[in-house]
This record gives sequence, structure tokens and C-alpha cells, in this order.
Amino acid sequence: MRELAERVFAVGVQHWDRRLFDELIPLPDGTSYNAYLVKGSEKTALLDTADPAKTHELIDHLVQAGADKIDYVVSHHAEQDHSGSIPDVLLMYPDAKVVTNPKCKEMLIHHLRLEDEQFVTVEDGEKLSLGDKTLQFIYTPWVHWPETMSTWLAEDRILFSCDFFGSHKTSNRLYVEDEWEVYEAAKRYFAEIMMPFRSAIRGNLKKLEPLDIRLIAPGHGPVYPNPSFIVNAYQDWVSDRVKNEVVLAYVSMHDSTRRMADYFVDALTARNIKAHLFNLTGEDIGKLAISLVDAATVVLGSPTVLTGPHPSAAYAAMLVNALRPKTRFVGLIGSFGWAGKMPEQLIGMLSNLKAETLEPVIARGFPDESVFSALDDLAEKIRVKHTEAGIV
Repeated sequence: MRELAERVFAVGVQHWDRRLFDELIPLPDGTSYNAYLVKGSEKTALLDTADPAKTHELIDHLVQAGADKIDYVVSHHAEQDHSGSIPDVLLMYPDAKVVTNPKCKEMLIHHLRLEDEQFVTVEDGEKLSLGDKTLQFIYTPWVHWPETMSTWLAEDRILFSCDFFGSHKTSNRLYVEDEWEVYEAAKRYFAEIMMPFRSAIRGNLKKLEPLDIRLIAPGHGPVYPNPSFIVNAYQDWVSDRVKNEVVLAYVSMHDSTRRMADYFVDALTARNIKAHLFNLTGEDIGKLAISLVDAATVVLGSPTVLTGPHPSAAYAAMLVNALRPKTRFVGLIGSFGWAGKMPEQLIGMLSNLKAETLEPVIARGFPDESVFSALDDLAEKIRVKHTEAGIV
């Protein structure tokens, strides 16, 4: 239990050894479930709760903070890592009401089987007085679910942003101390769950501009004592700016595609284009996602399995398609043994991308000099495309 301002406490918990989120997202640094207790002169509010696996620790922290009574439980987001302990909190504080927006209320009723009479719903911009402290609710949808909102505590100039600006980063420090260490964790978090919603996030950032924010207290990771650091990072990530970089994600069965990938990276390097190379066999998808945030071009590499792409390459294509990076160009390299439609199938799996598709380079068997020459041509074409688009 730690104090952000007078009678404003961080009561969330760290999940040091969690290594996978949603059975999908790697957590190399674990994660936290941040919750905050705000004690006004008349009322007390708990902002978010914790994952059900950590309910007991949350309750311990509430006791340590002297939460004899809770009048409101603010739910910013219905996903269970934030809302999962609400039923237990309501058992402990039966007079408390869950404060949220109508869309989140509907989700919580379905996810947690709460009752209608347990809720108080609020509109965008509505205020709730705790006496000498005032909570103002700001709808910030699609960061990363449609019902998400944030809370502005005007008297203490604290923005409680839930998943917005979060990072899967465990720490026994309340505040960000090493900004660039947290930068990578926050960028990973953005890449894995926020990137498909860049347009909505741009709008949400504009809604925050009038606020004179002193602290940003997210739902995961440490609190930002320098809000401009993370706000500026988000402004960059959601912009249309891309860098002179190529992400090459490949898998190889009999060394043909690997040899092509190695050669292609050298060809890009010779043209002063930064390359991010990922062997999809056992790769951390979080690192791949991070590289997608800025890259102007994405190239997938795959051998042909029966008549289609290797499953690892297909998974990478599905991931890229789901994350919808702002990449401008898409390429494909690979190999086949006797026949197949691997190139058409992989390109077809990237329908969400607003990107120009470059001519694939496909080898039959082990690549020969004509294939290496075609890889040189592809690297040169990417250089020209980047230059013409003003990407440096």
C-alpha cells in the first residue's frame, strides 16, 4: 500500500511469475493488476480490482490502507484482470455500488454475473463527488475494448487510465524510474493489444489534451511521474510515420528459406535499410509485434508444406493481419518442392493491411543464382519505394 497523493493509495498487486496472458501473449517481466483507493472527505472509491488469482492480496492491501468502508467500485474495463475481484470486493463491502458506463455494465453482468441493482452508470464527462475529491469519467473506447474509460481526479491531477498507457511490467517501485526500460515494455504492450486501434487512440489522446496531468496511473505497470514521456511515445506510435526498416519473419524446413532470408538481410543492409530478422521457430511474438510498430515493410518467408504455407508462417500472417500495423509494403520469399499455392494463400491472409504487395521471390528447392539475383532486385525495389515515399 503506497500513497500517490493525500488519501490516494495504490492497492494493486504484482504477479511476478505470470508468463502468459490470454494464453497467447508472453509476459517476460510478469505483470501487475493496478487498483487505486481514493478517500474523499465523504465517500471512498476503489478504482479497479485485480485478477481473481490475486484477490486475496488485493483484500490484504485494502485492509492495510484502512478501507473500513467503500462506497464505489469504479470499473474502467470489463476484462477480468481488472474486474475479476469485484464480486469478492462486493461481498466484503455489500453497500458499495459498481460505477461504470452502460456498455461496461452489460459486459460485467455477463462476465461476472452481477445484478442490475449493484450498478451506477455514468456518461462521458460525468463527475462523481467524494466530498473534497472529484472523479470525472472520460470515455476512452478501444484501448483496447469498446467499453473502456478513464478517470480524472482533478484535485490531485491524476489520470487513472486503465489499459491506456499500460505495460506488463512488474516492479516493487511505485513510479517509473528508468524511462527507457519501461519504454520497451510499454511499446510491447501497445504492439500486442493497442496497435489495431490506432485511429481510436488518436481521438482519445486529443480528449486528454485539456488536462494538466501530474501523474498517469495505468492499470498495468508503474505510475508515470512524467506523463509527457508516455503520451509523446503514444503520439508517435499511433501516427502514420514509418521508418526505413524491414521486418522479415521466416521459417525454414530444409534450409532453403533460411538461406534466402540470410541473403536478403545482407542485401537490405547493403542498401542501408535496417532489418529485423525473426526465425518463427520458438520466436517471442512480443518482439515481433514491437518491430511491426515502426517498420515500413514486412516480408514473410515460408517453405511450402503440402500445397500451402508452413503453419508457423501462416500464424505469423494471421498475427500481422490482426495487429494491422501501419506498414506500407508487404513482400514474400520462400520455397517449394513440387507444387503449391503458398504465396497466394499467405498474401490472402493479409487482407487487413493497407499496404502495397511486392512481387514474391520463390525458389524451387535450394536457391540458385537467379533467386539470389531476384532477392537483390526485391531489396532494391524496397529501397526505391522507401525513398519515393520519403521514408528515411
